[in-house]
Amino acid sequence: MSGRLQGKVALISGAGTGIGAAAARLFAAQGAKVMLCGRRQAPLEAVVAEIREQGGEADWVQTDVTDEQAVDRAVSTTLERFGRFDIMVNNAVNYTWGPLAGLSTEDWHKSIRGSLDVAFFGTRAAMRVMHGKGGSIVNMGSVAGLLGSPGLSAYGAAKAGVVNFSRAAALEGAAEKIRVNVVIPGIVWSEGTREAMRSEQMIAGTARAVPLRRIGEPEEVANAILFLASDESSYITGQTLVVDGGKTCELNVGASDYTSATSTEIRSARQEV
Repeated sequence: MSGRLQGKVALISGAGTGIGAAAARLFAAQGAKVMLCGRRQAPLEAVVAEIREQGGEADWVQTDVTDEQAVDRAVSTTLERFGRFDIMVNNAVNYTWGPLAGLSTEDWHKSIRGSLDVAFFGTRAAMRVMHGKGGSIVNMGSVAGLLGSPGLSAYGAAKAGVVNFSRAAALEGAAEKIRVNVVIPGIVWSEGTREAMRSEQMIAGTARAVPLRRIGEPEEVANAILFLASDESSYITGQTLVVDGGKTCELNVGASDYTSATSTEIRSARQEV
């Protein structure tokens, strides 16, 4: 099996479902040896079995990524299992939701630990073993870290922190040829999204709010992760790649209506103004 990651070894957290699982499958298809980690054993085993059936090489290690020692063990296990360590994808997340006035300090810290601390633990552990060898680290952000969202003050703050943390890490890693970048997904089909989308009306309304008029697929985000993990992005570090169907470039909902209008309608609207 050959591909864009031929000969590379990657560790992907939160790899049992959603974006993490899509990235694990894609990495393996592109020639990487992949270690999957996450809290739940069954989904990890299922994805590893699927990769092996397709001729890829993968293994799993059960890991609570909010435990820094467990993250260190996952990295060392990957190195022991595959003999090298080239790519770290810090994808796993754990957060709480609720209005700020009623948000407990415990829930605030849970979101910070489940996003910002997770990026710190994974990046630190990866940089330690990449020292002197180089590598690529991809941290996962969120559009909630770029734009405000009611009920997501803690999660948004944590994801905003991931972006600037990654910039600093990129500068520190540059001399060692360690690149650190961020992928920022918008609304994407996942377990959480499917649980939240409880009606066809909600799905349709969510899709309409995105300029591309649809909810993204995990594989589309995985493609962005692959690019930043591969040597194709060898001169890119400290950057963010937003995969959100155009949502964060939109000033307001009316702007998407404008972009979907015909040229005749646009000329007419300009004349009326």
